Amino acid sequence: MTRLLLFNKPFGVLSQFTDRGSPTVRSTLSEFIAVKGVYPAGRLDRDSEGLMLLCDDGRLQARIADPRFKMPKTYLVQVEGDPQEPELERLRQGVRLNDGMTLPADVARIDAPDLWLRDPPIRQRKLIPDSWLTITIREGRNRQVRRMTAAVGLPTLRLVRWSVGEWTVAGIAPGAFELLSNPPGF
Repeated sequence: MTRLLLFNKPFGVLSQFTDRGSPTVRSTLSEFIAVKGVYPAGRLDRDSEGLMLLCDDGRLQARIADPRFKMPKTYLVQVEGDPQEPELERLRQGVRLNDGMTLPADVARIDAPDLWLRDPPIRQRKLIPDSWLTITIREGRNRQVRRMTAAVGLPTLRLVRWSVGEWTVAGIAPGAFELLSNPPGF
């Protein structure tokens, strides 16, 4: 029986169970997840929030995390600035980063989503507007969404992974998880 855990990772938490070698104490998954035998299927940066998938099945873990399967990952992204169609189109076409061209992304402007409060809150600037986007990618390079938005002149302020494939963080509070047995589709 395969177990899949949908975890809403809070800001500031490492996407691993231990933090070896750090001179400062940092939060890890072990503070939130006491389920034995599950392992992260992919990563989510310490300064990002939202859906992390953990499972106990190596094939499912590879299917989720391996870029060759091109599993869609959707992010809610708060950016600094007022995105116009040329910037959005560049993201949709793919962006050249220092490690090569990204695949095209699905991108749309959205109203500010009704999300949980972030601790610490995002810094607000009076004279610089911010906006929200949904960005769906099908690869998983290191800090990819942040690097993509920066490359088109829209630095990321807040990054929330909303879904991976058919799984979503909707209805799961930060720091909480939902455990699925024998998830559909695998």
